[in-house]
Amino acid sequence: MSHLRFRVVEEAFKRKAVEVPLLKERPSEYFGKYVFNKEKMRRYLSKQTYEALVSTMENGSPLQREIAESIASGMKQWAMELGVTHYTHWFQPLTGGTAEKHDAFIEYDGKGGLLEEFSGKLLIQQEPDASSFPNGGIRNTFEARGYSAWDPTSPAFVVGSTLCIPTIFISYTGEALDFKTPLLKAIHAVDKAATDVCKFFDPNVSKVTSFLGWEQEYFLVDESLWSARPDLMLTGRTLMGHESAKNQQLEDHYFGAIPARVEAFMRELEIESLKLGIPCKTRHNEVAPNQFELAPIFEETNLANDHNLLLMSVMKKLARKHNFRVLLHEKPFKGVNGSGKHNNWSLGTNTGVNLLSPGKSSHENLQFVTFLVNIMMAVYKRNGLLKAAISSATNAHRLGANEAPPAIISVFLGRQLTEVLDKLESSSSDEAIQVDDKVGMKLSVTQIPELLLDNTDRNRTSPFAFTGNRFEFRAVGSSDNCAAAMIVLNTAVAHQLKEFKKDIDARLEQGVKLEKAIFEVLRDYIRICKPIRFDGNGYSEEWRQEAAKRGLDCERNVPVIFDNYLTFENISMFETMGVLNHVELHARNEVNWETYTKKIQIEARVLGDLAMNHIIPVASRYQGLLLDNVCKVKQLFDQEKTEIIAKQDMILIEKISHHLSVITEKVDQMINARKVANKIEDERSKAIAYHDTIAPLMEEIRYHIDKLELIVDDEMWTLPKYRELLFIR
Repeated sequence: MSHLRFRVVEEAFKRKAVEVPLLKERPSEYFGKYVFNKEKMRRYLSKQTYEALVSTMENGSPLQREIAESIASGMKQWAMELGVTHYTHWFQPLTGGTAEKHDAFIEYDGKGGLLEEFSGKLLIQQEPDASSFPNGGIRNTFEARGYSAWDPTSPAFVVGSTLCIPTIFISYTGEALDFKTPLLKAIHAVDKAATDVCKFFDPNVSKVTSFLGWEQEYFLVDESLWSARPDLMLTGRTLMGHESAKNQQLEDHYFGAIPARVEAFMRELEIESLKLGIPCKTRHNEVAPNQFELAPIFEETNLANDHNLLLMSVMKKLARKHNFRVLLHEKPFKGVNGSGKHNNWSLGTNTGVNLLSPGKSSHENLQFVTFLVNIMMAVYKRNGLLKAAISSATNAHRLGANEAPPAIISVFLGRQLTEVLDKLESSSSDEAIQVDDKVGMKLSVTQIPELLLDNTDRNRTSPFAFTGNRFEFRAVGSSDNCAAAMIVLNTAVAHQLKEFKKDIDARLEQGVKLEKAIFEVLRDYIRICKPIRFDGNGYSEEWRQEAAKRGLDCERNVPVIFDNYLTFENISMFETMGVLNHVELHARNEVNWETYTKKIQIEARVLGDLAMNHIIPVASRYQGLLLDNVCKVKQLFDQEKTEIIAKQDMILIEKISHHLSVITEKVDQMINARKVANKIEDERSKAIAYHDTIAPLMEEIRYHIDKLELIVDDEMWTLPKYRELLFIR
């Protein structure tokens, strides 16, 4: 074994779990310790200021400047008692991550000294440099001005010695340069549209809230092994590596006992997350070796999204303390499951009703079916757009790989709801709708109590599945900002609910009674959106063919999928709902194409370097040893015996020569293809060129490298192998 590989593998295998002190407090006692939540607001703000801020948070009431001064004063006092020295506007640029610029709580006092200062003006607005963030052509490089503005609906929090203030990020001319701005607009749009529809059923409804419960999948790799794999370090995934003889085929990792090192990491991650107000609930082993999952309790969508981004940041920091590296890439290892981020989404009213839960009366069930059918209509009309929202260079490796949802958006309902909709569609009378909430199932084991079954089973191959009281959007990638998917989903549903209200109002003006009007419109919608319903095997070739016949978007080329953002119908929808305008949409697609190109470009460069500087020298050296051995055999034996004794070596020498020749040839082709693609000025065309000409060459190069890994002497191979990377001791 090569010296470096031997050392890092030995170091990884000897690691012990990092000691995590047991806390004497219960989680409820330290939950939100570092969050300026309502409990802190009551303590550090005057009653008038507290009530004004809560009204802004819950009702969207405008916040006066003088109130902001009082909030800033109380917030600063609370933060400084925690040892905070700096503050930052924490925002979500189009990089997909978060950004922050730290400023100290200091100003001159006019007497040669300093004061700890934090004003309402500094709380509300800052001016970070906008020129170096992706903007899709909205801003010229020399036009650097951009603004971050406080989002009062997401509470400030403390990380280390810094007060973090969640903000939006916009250009000098007002266009959104982030994910939070359009997400807030989409949430507002669905609130208004859903509230209007709810009033058909209950006039007391004055607000509808969008809820999100994400499930974060991730891999952990020992830090020393990670540092010995340049591809993992620079791209987040292994660009080469033959499958381990044992990977996930025994299915023994899923829900198995959590390794001690990992459990210590998880425990500290949960403690720190709870202190930051992230309500971590579930942890477990996922399907692939070294793959794990964390999920919180559901929260309002904007806050849930902030918490997911914050969690990913905390994960990376704590992983290093435990001698791990977190891999959030959707497909870090070939041959085992990749990682997603399931987005469980629902709508709830201020009267305490989950609009996606079946009711106990026909009236409540009519409301439930109304929202169910409208959501299906939205998904049907925007299935290509929803796919664009979750598409990326990294997620493309995972989707449709018989481990995750296919790259075709469809809706799974389950047998009972399918029967309800089919009956409603075919019925000529306005019959009462009966949807069972849960059904009892008794097992023939006396010790086991009666189980309550949900009204749907689960279809793991469905990208958008109804799971009892919510929809689970399972196609979102593990490294994604959830906002990308939530912007599209909330906007599409809001637009569809607005169309539904128009259709109902038109019938009411004609004298049709409300309930009859609702039934008539729903019947039309059920017929129209029927192609989106699919409860079968989403991995099958038959489904791909059937989906194409149904008119669903079956495109698999990621740069082309992004075109869905720029269709006339989708631009019109975003502009009508006040979420994004055509300038912002065009700019975001420029960023999407540019990001796709850069990620493939980086991977191609890394693969080329590894092939020429690691793989070819090692394989050539081993081939030289085989040739030396053949020469020695020839010196000792006659030709007949030499052919017998050295036969296997000669076969290996030929195989190595073939693989080395192909690798060298394909690396040269890849370099030349990059040179050609890089001259293309149009970002869409460049991204397509990288998809069509460079990505396939990378797969061919990998194939031959992986074959060499099986041939070359294990002690000479310099890079840690899958069997070493994938199993935490």
